[in-house]
Amino acid sequence: MVRAFFIVLSLSVFHAAIHGPAALSQDLFDQGRSVSGERAVLDFRDRIAPENDVTSDRLKTLLPALMDETGIDMWLVINREYAEDPVYFSLVPQPAFAARRTTILVFYKHGDLFERLTVNRYPLGEPYEAAWEGGDLDEQWRALADLIAEKDPDRIGINVSADWPVADGLTHGLHKRLVAELPDHLSDRLVSAEDLVIRWIETRSELEMEAYGHVVGLARSVISEAFSSRVITPGVTTTDDVAWYIRQRFEDLNLAPWFNPYVNVQRPGLACEADQPFCGIEGKILRGDIIHTDVGICYLKLCTDTQEMGYVAHLGENDVPDGLKAALAVGNTWQDHLTTSYKLGRTGNQVLAATREKCDADGMNCATYTHPLGMFGHAPGPTIGMWDNQGDTPVRGDWPVYANTCYAIEGNVKVPVPEWDGQLAQIKLEQDACFDGENVDYLAGRQTDWHVIR
Repeated sequence: MVRAFFIVLSLSVFHAAIHGPAALSQDLFDQGRSVSGERAVLDFRDRIAPENDVTSDRLKTLLPALMDETGIDMWLVINREYAEDPVYFSLVPQPAFAARRTTILVFYKHGDLFERLTVNRYPLGEPYEAAWEGGDLDEQWRALADLIAEKDPDRIGINVSADWPVADGLTHGLHKRLVAELPDHLSDRLVSAEDLVIRWIETRSELEMEAYGHVVGLARSVISEAFSSRVITPGVTTTDDVAWYIRQRFEDLNLAPWFNPYVNVQRPGLACEADQPFCGIEGKILRGDIIHTDVGICYLKLCTDTQEMGYVAHLGENDVPDGLKAALAVGNTWQDHLTTSYKLGRTGNQVLAATREKCDADGMNCATYTHPLGMFGHAPGPTIGMWDNQGDTPVRGDWPVYANTCYAIEGNVKVPVPEWDGQLAQIKLEQDACFDGENVDYLAGRQTDWHVIR
């Protein structure tokens, strides 16, 4: 049921965005409906069932295998209200706004046995079984210690990490209390669940993959709407106006931005140096400008991160200058260099090195700063370059590429534009894609043509 539901939304809503920057029409967005009549964005109440179906499916199909893969027999996720673990909301059914008082999740894997347990004053219900409920805080901790002693796991994973914030959610106070409650022979078995946390957060399930294109398509469609004459009047509209228009459209659609949209312009006479990290200014948008935006939303527990380019035509100009068309094509070639460098087991640093080698062979001025994407906009997994470091990134760049992981394919190229007397234009692109173990596929297409504002 949920699978068919996601397929309908995915096919109908991002169809208009998949081959380029075409937008869903304004009235469809205003009505909150897709081209097939289905709702483009679900009401909050209607999101609960599909989100919980996905969570239950992930717990059943992904987590047991990941615990085996990372050698964790028992995983403890211990939270207090106002200081929730970063992974907490990825594990619990909705609607959940907090870890009430102290909430303890226990995942136990032994052979074919896999248990999802809670030790909470307030039970969570499906897909968890309550190992204890009610009573006071001291009783709760004693119940946890008794449960661990009963199961007698060899390796007990806790969320502590020096290098990955998402895997460092166990607070100092809770860590101290846990150690104090356990006898020495059990506390000695506590190990970092760092690898398990990263693999859990970075891995996408089949159901998530069916929904993800729809989410990305929504973000791309709002960009198309903003980069049009409906929003931009050359000589009047500012970059800030467009950024806040995008933000407001997301808010109107009940799509949560995870950062404020950013818009900037480049134009002839505003120098862009070969070694300049980012080119562009904010201010009034003029005819002949190229415009760029960076936006991200989270919906159905999946986040997007997208950058696209537009051109503001001169009066009487019927097409984008050939030099800018060629520059965007160079940007697409850089994307191809990156996505064909993905290999199962390669580290992020190795993917970056392979990409740079291809750019150098083409004489291309490229920069790659690609990051994983999923339940967070800047998600854990292999870092593939940083905007201020095109060499190896310690630790995060050493993480290998796994199958069923998603990325913001992010970077830029600088290309001389003949119509600008050879001045460099920086083509800044970011499109969302997933690696299936063999190929990288874009979730809702990628930009291959300019948005044009006339």
